[in-house]
Amino acid sequence: MAEPIRVVVTGAAGQIAYSLLYSIAKGDVFGQDQPIILILLDIPPMLPVLDGVVMELQDCALPLLMEVIPTDKVEVGFKDIDAAILVGSMPRKEGMERKDLLKANVAIFKTQGSALDKYAKKSVKVLVVGNPANTNCLIASKSAPSIPKENFSCLTRLDHNRACSQVAMRCGVSSGHVKNVIIWGNHSSTQYPDVHHAKVNVAGSEKAAYEAVKNDAWLRGDFISTVQQRGAAVIKARKLSSAMSAAKAICDHMRDIWFGTKEGEFISMGVYASGNSYGIPEDLIYSFPVQIKNKSWKIVDGLEINDFSRAKMDATAAELVEERDTALDFLSK
Repeated sequence: MAEPIRVVVTGAAGQIAYSLLYSIAKGDVFGQDQPIILILLDIPPMLPVLDGVVMELQDCALPLLMEVIPTDKVEVGFKDIDAAILVGSMPRKEGMERKDLLKANVAIFKTQGSALDKYAKKSVKVLVVGNPANTNCLIASKSAPSIPKENFSCLTRLDHNRACSQVAMRCGVSSGHVKNVIIWGNHSSTQYPDVHHAKVNVAGSEKAAYEAVKNDAWLRGDFISTVQQRGAAVIKARKLSSAMSAAKAICDHMRDIWFGTKEGEFISMGVYASGNSYGIPEDLIYSFPVQIKNKSWKIVDGLEINDFSRAKMDATAAELVEERDTALDFLSK
């Protein structure tokens, strides 16, 4: 049997983690023959809840799960880890300014970045889920200078999956028949879901998404706003944030990092913008179309960008620049 890998999940007593941990421990993410040591990190008040999660994971009797370690200490949580899924963050409370939210999260992700720098393997793959995910990811990376920037990414796969599903439903096919949608930019309501390069398999023949959908007004209007506002719609209906779909997206994202993307397909993830060919400012974590091979991602170059897309890509970049500048201001204090 292979050597076990060490995987940490932060915010491990929360509801996204509750939907996520079983899939990881069962082998859906890192492979059916990969033993796992799962480290569950959360804040001290959540430790009693964490004990319950540990009991349940034990009671699942999963063959690949070698050990479960609950902790509130970063030096335990990040020790020699191979993968870090940073779900925990300060949620936005009623009446809270975005600036205050950024300030609280800068403190959290500075601490976690520094701990990764000090305790984790230098090859660790870090996925930031906690919002504002792009900027939290940037802060974590800047706080971990000894870990390559390329090892940090943030989750826009949930938005990507939402976009796939909307197009699939519109065309009357399953979402497995839709590929190469793109989420550009921030994981916020300024993100730009783009299907100009997407393909849909309808009755055995592959068509461009615009041709398959046959409704340009919908693709340029309601489709975009539906994907942008989907998280809020789920909260309104469930009175809780989207946990099951977020957990599924985390699994998709990490599995693709581990095993690569399919030939001729690309997926969306928030990565360092440095060296991109789309005119996006360099020092940002921005969602791009990427292909992954041997655990390394590469931004897909050379896609044609029309004026409609350009404006939306620039608008979400502007929001990220503003977020970054505010966060870096807090970081330097």
